[in-house]
Amino acid sequence: MSLIATNIRAGYDGRVVLDDVSFTLAPGETVGLYGPSGVGKSTLARVLAGLLRPDAGAVICDGAPVVTRRGRMSGHVAMLFQSPRRSCSPRMRLGDLVAEPLRLRGTPDTAARVAEVAREVGLSPDLMGRLPAEVSDGQLQRAALARALASEPGYLICDEATTMLDALTTASVVAVLKRRAEAGLGVLAISHDRELLDAWADRVVPLVRDRE
Repeated sequence: MSLIATNIRAGYDGRVVLDDVSFTLAPGETVGLYGPSGVGKSTLARVLAGLLRPDAGAVICDGAPVVTRRGRMSGHVAMLFQSPRRSCSPRMRLGDLVAEPLRLRGTPDTAARVAEVAREVGLSPDLMGRLPAEVSDGQLQRAALARALASEPGYLICDEATTMLDALTTASVVAVLKRRAEAGLGVLAISHDRELLDAWADRVVPLVRDRE
């Protein structure tokens, strides 16, 4: 049981960004992905999360394709993006943002689950009725994290998810994800901050581009 990418080739507009890249993330493991800008870290993140179809290779999550032949994504993989302002609708209140994946799945007791995961990430009840414009970047990223965790994914892809956060919020987010990893969540932490990854991850994998 793992999230496995094999011989991935992917890119945009005819430009190859990743070529013959393989990667494995086990349940309960935190892997740090490190590399220079433009090497393809975010591209790999999107492929692993099922948001970008590779031109070659395959991504398998616990024995099943991340993206089915009908184009449906596996609910076992979630993604936390760098910018919460770009990944969260400005028209949705924080409580609705967190509840969105649960409602799409028809999860019972959605309100109770939202309250539970909000407490876990450090969001106070008074914030849940606010719009994104009425909270800080750190508070909004906590809501985005709560949304990602609400549906209990097996794996979470964090694409530079702490870059826009202050040191205190970064430490809080990392602490939440460490506890989740201890409970079995597989975490891919992508960052340009090697010191953070060394302190956070079980292992750090460099992503480098072959010389042409």
